[in-house]
Amino acid sequence: MLDWLFNRQKHFDDKKQLGKWGEKRCEKFLKRKGLKTLTRNFSCKTGEIDLVMVDPDRTIVFVEVKTRADESYQPVESVITYNKKQKMAKSARFFLAANNIQNRPLRFDVVTIVLNKKRKKQIKHYQNAFVP
Repeated sequence: MLDWLFNRQKHFDDKKQLGKWGEKRCEKFLKRKGLKTLTRNFSCKTGEIDLVMVDPDRTIVFVEVKTRADESYQPVESVITYNKKQKMAKSARFFLAANNIQNRPLRFDVVTIVLNKKRKKQIKHYQNAFVP
């Protein structure tokens, strides 16, 4: 426990570690909203999806998680580019085909997690953030 406290800053400085930390927090956040996890870090030849979940109404939800230690250079939402959306849509189609999922509603959500100066997390959930 103490080791984690002393190395906490190191985790926030490492982008990969920060991303994993953010994905875990995001998943917990969405589960509290009633979503259930189908898979984490789905990867295929067209790209990667951080979380694939299902909403209580049976909607398949593809979630892009963006975690930043701060927003001093640019707002975290601005990194969800047109190309990222296209790759995510292609990966989602691959996921649906690979798992023989048909005739289900689906949506693309974005969750941003930004740490403030006191390292407190601020989570924003953009439900149905884009339509491919």
